Amino acid sequence: MRFIKDLTEGERVNEVYLCRKKQTALTKAGKPYESLALQDKTGTLDAKIWEPGSMGIDDYDELDYVFVTGEITSFQGALQLNIKRLRVASEGEYIAADYLPCSERDVDEMYQELMALVQSIKAPYMRNLLFSFFEEQKFADKFKFHSAAKSVHHGFVGGLLEHTLGVAKNCDFYAQMYPMLDRDLLLAAAVLHDIGKMTELSPFPQNDYTDEGQLLGHIMIGAKQVEERIATIPDFPAVKERELIHCILAHHGELEYGSPKKPAIAEAVALSFADNLDAKMETMKEALGNVAPNDVRWQGFNRLFDSNIRRTSPEEF
Repeated sequence: MRFIKDLTEGERVNEVYLCRKKQTALTKAGKPYESLALQDKTGTLDAKIWEPGSMGIDDYDELDYVFVTGEITSFQGALQLNIKRLRVASEGEYIAADYLPCSERDVDEMYQELMALVQSIKAPYMRNLLFSFFEEQKFADKFKFHSAAKSVHHGFVGGLLEHTLGVAKNCDFYAQMYPMLDRDLLLAAAVLHDIGKMTELSPFPQNDYTDEGQLLGHIMIGAKQVEERIATIPDFPAVKERELIHCILAHHGELEYGSPKKPAIAEAVALSFADNLDAKMETMKEALGNVAPNDVRWQGFNRLFDSNIRRTSPEEF
């Protein structure tokens, strides 16, 4: 397969890609054309069909895997595919995993690592709550596959698991550093803090906000799911329920960042910092992902950091 990141101007393409978006528009002369966003696991490619009704252009829809023939051109400094022929690909012509961005880590290994942290929780009621979610096979499969975001950070298959594990490991470290923290409460909150994203965002290949996600958001959705599940756990202390729900509601740290509540207990403070740290480090990793290891040139203003950013200089500098 010829991946998008490897394409060059002037190259002729005969490949299958995922049609991420499809839009009909008009040229300045009033002639209709179709604009597509094609995708594989390495990136996206702008594509155009200048004569949609011509021979060789079959019917297709968004999220179809399409076999396209065309030539790579350049438009305003970016590569573009000028499509001459298109048809919907048949099963066996593509492997779905080649078209979805995926975690660099093995999802099963990450899940085992996460469950080891769950097993380390001492309070039976808190451990049973987590088991009721994460030992259920359907939930586990969905959790492993889901992203943590539409964009910005961990927006790939396995992203929700990778982010959750990162936050949980940060919280485990915080609990060792600061004995005042209730480790059971903090770890449980870390593991559960983003489960609402499985409802907020549709699964791949869509990976877009659902109606419920737009109206409620993952924080409210997740808090409600946890509250409903706690009702099925015998002898779950009411005060720990309130504290756990509070941690979930406050995990973005500030009202302007979407938290319905600001952190009011130490565990909520720790969780908000653990969440922010893991998200920011992944965001920086993704922002510098295409920069060579020895390239220490400034990359320009990055809106996510509100700063000009660059790679750290290697040791030999």
